[in-house]
Amino acid sequence: MGEKAYKSMSRVGALNITVGIVVLVLGVVSGILLIVGGGRLHKNKSEIMF
Repeated sequence: MGEKAYKSMSRVGALNITVGIVVLVLGVVSGILLIVGGGRLHKNKSEIMF
């Protein structure tokens, strides 16, 4: 019985690490895209008319 719980906990731990890595990568990529987009807006701010 204890062995089954240990296997279950190890799978959940591996899943948590995987999800954490995916969330970290998505956060970095979205941050880079936001910085690039803001840089383009700042570069072309003289052409923007409201």
